[in-house]
Amino acid sequence: MSVKGSNTTSDYIEFEKAMSVGEKLLRDEKKKTIGLYIIISVNTGLRISDVIKLKLENLKADTIKLIEKKTNKRKEVKINDNIREALKHVTGLTDGYLFTSQKNTLYTTQSINRILKDTFRKEAKTLNISSQSMRKSFGRKVYESQGESEKALNYLSELFNHTSLSITRKYLGIRQEELNNIYDCIV
Repeated sequence: MSVKGSNTTSDYIEFEKAMSVGEKLLRDEKKKTIGLYIIISVNTGLRISDVIKLKLENLKADTIKLIEKKTNKRKEVKINDNIREALKHVTGLTDGYLFTSQKNTLYTTQSINRILKDTFRKEAKTLNISSQSMRKSFGRKVYESQGESEKALNYLSELFNHTSLSITRKYLGIRQEELNNIYDCIV
């Protein structure tokens, strides 16, 4: 995490916090779509441009297969148990796009960002919250669950389609944390 107003575009939210909020929203009929968005985002690491274009049919197999909008590269993402469980709580889904508003229009990046800022109001007081926060939360969870290893950064760099590990480090806020730790070592 970083401090609001710093040079990063968005901050991550603790994975468990994001999951908890997503699960809570799934139980609210008016907010279940946003709950599903949060859970899919933090469990896949996909960009918003790819998540909002998902249809129910994309989630019927064991993997999500798509061509990334930003990179135009093929991508295959395993659907994990968190996503499967979330889908059980969302009834009445049609074969159309998953992320449509109550007006039956596709959510825009701007509207999702506005909703996320409101949803994570408490965190937004000190953090820059946006759709990128969900992707970064995924990355931080992978990095931490893999013992904060170089191997994890290599995997994430590939998953995120970054050109180098240094970009992945900076993206996840790891580089700045490492630099800040240097000052803590001086006692």
